[in-house]
Amino acid sequence: MSSVSKWTVTEPYVSVSGALLEGPFYDQAKNEFRFVDIWNEKLYVVDLTKGPGSLQTLNTSESIGVTANIANAGNGLEEHIVAAAKYGFALVNRKTGKLSYIARPWDEPDKLRSMRFNDGAVDSKGRLWAGAMNDPKVQSPVNEGVLFRLDPDGTLHRMVEQLTIPNGIGWNDANDTMYLTDSPTGKIFAFDFDEATGEISNRRVHFDIGEPKEPDGFAIDVEGCIWSAVYGGGKIIRISPEGKVIGEISLPTRNITCPAFVGTELFITTAKDDTNDDQFPESIRYGGHLYRVDVGVQGQTKNEFQWNQQP
Repeated sequence: MSSVSKWTVTEPYVSVSGALLEGPFYDQAKNEFRFVDIWNEKLYVVDLTKGPGSLQTLNTSESIGVTANIANAGNGLEEHIVAAAKYGFALVNRKTGKLSYIARPWDEPDKLRSMRFNDGAVDSKGRLWAGAMNDPKVQSPVNEGVLFRLDPDGTLHRMVEQLTIPNGIGWNDANDTMYLTDSPTGKIFAFDFDEATGEISNRRVHFDIGEPKEPDGFAIDVEGCIWSAVYGGGKIIRISPEGKVIGEISLPTRNITCPAFVGTELFITTAKDDTNDDQFPESIRYGGHLYRVDVGVQGQTKNEFQWNQQP
């Protein structure tokens, strides 16, 4: 039986007192770290050269679940990133936070109101994948969630149906396996992935948390291990390519949402917690902040969205 490596984090790196922090992303070219508050419709950016005091806050007017950089952005898009937002996929102005939609899967008023996008990632061919779910501000999530794929030519594909809260998504180094979390099931699923076409098949369970806690967003390291946030569990777990827990990061608050690598450090977003107990005595105080911890391994390089429809 393999041993489990352990780390403990006691203090936030950036204190923002957010509601639902998500979407952590390291922009290596700018040495900036950004993350969102889905509930409060904000985009945060930290200059890592200057540290937490450089925090900038943009109001986005609508929720954003995840962001990505745009490859070779030109023709006026130099100051933009791409996001999966409330109504679909959008460009986001880095300076103003203004959203401009480029793909919306729904036109029906009921769907526009009741759904929002959540987590996502870009694959090796520059396709942006993101999951949509019921907006908890409108109704409790049921299995109406859908995983979408936005291709560089602007076409939108429905890839997986009947999800509840689609969350962490990523690929192994061989680019022949895709991982997808559906949080309320407690499971991270694996699919066979065709890198050339973007098609997926052979859905199966890669990891089952086996307790009444929810795996949330994740990051993948260069050794092929998944670092999965455990919402309600106050921890990040490191899952081997074989689906075994081989590491654990303990944090001082309950609702852990998503990690992202900056070198060998994991930067970790969390959500507000209104419930306190003996297990997490500081949870209310420490929820809704950004944390970091050095875990001694590098993360995968983030892919950029290959948007071929630039104006």
